[in-house]
Amino acid sequence: MSDGFTESEMQAIGEQVVEVLRGIYDPGIPVDIYELGLIYDVQVSSIGDVHILMTLTSPNCPVAESLPEEVKEKTRSVWDVKDVEVEITFDPPWTKDMMSEEAKLELGFL
Repeated sequence: MSDGFTESEMQAIGEQVVEVLRGIYDPGIPVDIYELGLIYDVQVSSIGDVHILMTLTSPNCPVAESLPEEVKEKTRSVWDVKDVEVEITFDPPWTKDMMSEEAKLELGFL
């Protein structure tokens, strides 16, 4: 048995986590949180721990407590993920410019 995941295995786990994040929606907005630009970073350690750095559309977001918990729960469902830490930051603050082109098109910003 090896001592941990290889770089390519860690990358594959990260890609699976991103796919899971694409299935989570900010309520009231028909775009997933990844395309909205709320996910700043996903890091996978060699032992399968995942650290997600994310933001919310505003500090007063009505889902400020439930959305990070949903991110944590759904990320844990990815095979090989051991522990999940979700860190909320407002630096830099989220703006509409952080959305993908697809999200901007979906919401009529293009």
